[in-house]
Amino acid sequence: MQSDNSHIPRENVDSSDALHSSGEGKAGTKYCVITPVRDEERFIADTIESVLNQTILPIEWIIVDDGSTDATHAVIHRCARDHSWIRILRRADRGYRSKGGGVEAFLYAYTMLSREDWEFLANLDGDLTFPPDYFERCFEHFRSEPQLGICGGTIYDRVEKRLLLESSPTFHVRGGTKIYRRECWEKLGGLLPSLGWDTVDEIKANLLGWRTKTFPEPRLVQHRPSGTVWGTWGNAVNDGEADYIVGYHPLFFIIKCGRQVFNPPYVIRSLGIAYGFLRGIVGRTPHLGDQELRNYLRKQQLRRLFGMSSIWK
Repeated sequence: MQSDNSHIPRENVDSSDALHSSGEGKAGTKYCVITPVRDEERFIADTIESVLNQTILPIEWIIVDDGSTDATHAVIHRCARDHSWIRILRRADRGYRSKGGGVEAFLYAYTMLSREDWEFLANLDGDLTFPPDYFERCFEHFRSEPQLGICGGTIYDRVEKRLLLESSPTFHVRGGTKIYRRECWEKLGGLLPSLGWDTVDEIKANLLGWRTKTFPEPRLVQHRPSGTVWGTWGNAVNDGEADYIVGYHPLFFIIKCGRQVFNPPYVIRSLGIAYGFLRGIVGRTPHLGDQELRNYLRKQQLRRLFGMSSIWK
């Protein structure tokens, strides 16, 4: 688990965009938001509007343009220019999209937060829209469950004119919707700056006695379904490699691959996941270094397979 983010390069930061009046959290709730974006000119304006319409505004929101090659930066400027609690950082284009879903940009922005009095920290994708009471309702969950360390709402993918549920285990909070309670965040000691980070954080949180949960309400709409930029094959390969990095139990992984045969896109996804896992083995991709955490994950997976109580239920 990485707690030192000093290895992350501070490329071409454009923080001259400190932009209007403060959003001092209604009802005493203070939270910060970080949004890494890359080539999101089609969607980021709607995400900004969703945040601006919240019943509880963030005290600080950093939007990181992670090397966009389209008009993303201009759109962010236009939409956020009148709000001083929104800051825009710009990183140089490294020529490729991060496999870790922007976690490096998130960690970089975290070191640049100017407010230190936050209670909650949110990682928010730049292609989401959600109702005005989204954050308020999430904070209600935190207040009602003192041991809740990470939570988020349920994602629905917009496909043409339909909204399709993006299902996942209840304990798994999608990376771009994660809200961390400060005490939990500090116990985590940082995030893994690679594939699998959004599994490692919640597994470690559960190991430390915190609960992690995706709630059926409130809902978010994702306007670009997960993994679209990588394609069906590439997204499956990334998932398989992430499973290898975090240390999936071999039996659990084999059964996972077998189950994917019966879900769209059927055999392609199953083969892609297996290929990604094998690529990790052959390429000697470094495993998660925390042996205790890997053992805990494997134990939970075996309990799941044998119908025993686990983080799944």
